[in-house]
Amino acid sequence: MLASPTFYRIKRLFCLIYLHLSTTRHFYVISYTQFLTFCSLVMTSSTTSSRSRNTSSGVRSTPDRFAYSPSYCYPESAASRKSGSGRNPVKVAARSIAGAFVACFTPPETDGSKNFGVSDEFRDPPVEPETSRTNSERRGSNRGIYSNSTKEKGPGNMRFTMEEIFKATRNFSPAFKIGQGGFGTVYKGRLDDGTFVAIKRAKKSVYDKHLGVEFQSEIRTLAQVEHLNLVKFYGYLEHGDEKIVVVEYVPNGTLREHLDVVHGKVLDLAARLDIAIDVAHAITYLHMYTDHPIIHRDIKSSNILLTEKLRAKVADFGFARLAADTDSGATHVSTQVKGTAGYLDPEYLRTYQLTEKSDVYSFGVLLVELVTGRRPIESKRELKERITARWAIKKFTDGEAISTLDPRLELAAPTNLALEKILELALRCMAPRRQSRPSMKRCGEILWSIRKDYREQSALELRSLSSTSQRNASVREK
Repeated sequence: MLASPTFYRIKRLFCLIYLHLSTTRHFYVISYTQFLTFCSLVMTSSTTSSRSRNTSSGVRSTPDRFAYSPSYCYPESAASRKSGSGRNPVKVAARSIAGAFVACFTPPETDGSKNFGVSDEFRDPPVEPETSRTNSERRGSNRGIYSNSTKEKGPGNMRFTMEEIFKATRNFSPAFKIGQGGFGTVYKGRLDDGTFVAIKRAKKSVYDKHLGVEFQSEIRTLAQVEHLNLVKFYGYLEHGDEKIVVVEYVPNGTLREHLDVVHGKVLDLAARLDIAIDVAHAITYLHMYTDHPIIHRDIKSSNILLTEKLRAKVADFGFARLAADTDSGATHVSTQVKGTAGYLDPEYLRTYQLTEKSDVYSFGVLLVELVTGRRPIESKRELKERITARWAIKKFTDGEAISTLDPRLELAAPTNLALEKILELALRCMAPRRQSRPSMKRCGEILWSIRKDYREQSALELRSLSSTSQRNASVREK
């Protein structure tokens, strides 16, 4: 057996297979000695089977097989099965051995490996210079950080009928109405499997070309994005004069409602920082980690929904547009102005040139809104305070940032320090020229740093207050 040429060919094949498998991430690390021991067992089994076939009278016997069928990975064609008697024994052995190796040395797939995505616990992201990567690399890398790969119901995979929509909303009962917008009315609904959804129903009386474009824009955008901080898209339906969009139901209202204390509880600064970071992550994903960069064009507090744990989810993609194809040399998209007064990028408003930096400008306005609690336009205030962002930045540059803080927030040294840094970032985001504004990725990194410092300062102050109260208590006892 040892002198057989087939033996040496198989042995050489073993060595090649070992070198290949040892470089793959699915192969358990084993020693070369263990590998050769396994190979000798395989070859002994193959030799015994070959002899039994050769001594049989015209009827091919079935060789010893592994529990794992190699045909799962290497399916044979009908032609190759019919001409089995003429097959090369080395190729047959290679297929069988490779199949056995996959079964023996492939680790079982765990739940964790199936559902790798964004953790609920925040970890500081690595800071990587953008100039060292191409646009395609920036869009294609770090999907694990920015994408939510959990797919209980894949985006856009669900198909609905009007009967299901009527059943979910109790025939669009007014009791199920949860919102009203330019596109139409939003209802809360419950699907047959118990999933709560938000169902957007377009206004029947305004099916003009303008709304049709917005509807199609939202569908196209929602169907290609999936992220922890973006509302999940379930599907849509066009039936006669009905246009329906079905998305994730987020139960805790909008950020604007929470800033107005509609829900009875004031958001503390820590929660506001978390929300700002969530929104930064969502926009970064749209700008850098989709197949083609997407510009939201309507970042505002009423388009940010909050979960019961105060995690933010960006909604409403009716104004979303694909960004310029930078690989072809384009720097902007020329388009008519869309957005909301108070959040609009003045450079975009003046030139009709849309870029991702227009979202950055809107995000800067949102940061001011978060720390002041005011709406972007306060028409009932005196003239110099009506445009909130302009008023707040003027106070900041005059060294009076503390006067802009939401009066419902507690004054403390960590809060004052964080306020200064947030307003400084907002000032950069709202720079007159888009080239002077940071990327959304950079905004997220700065906010991480601000939150880290705020938590550390708050912990130090808490310990200081605790030790002071203990000393006072001991003095009173004496």
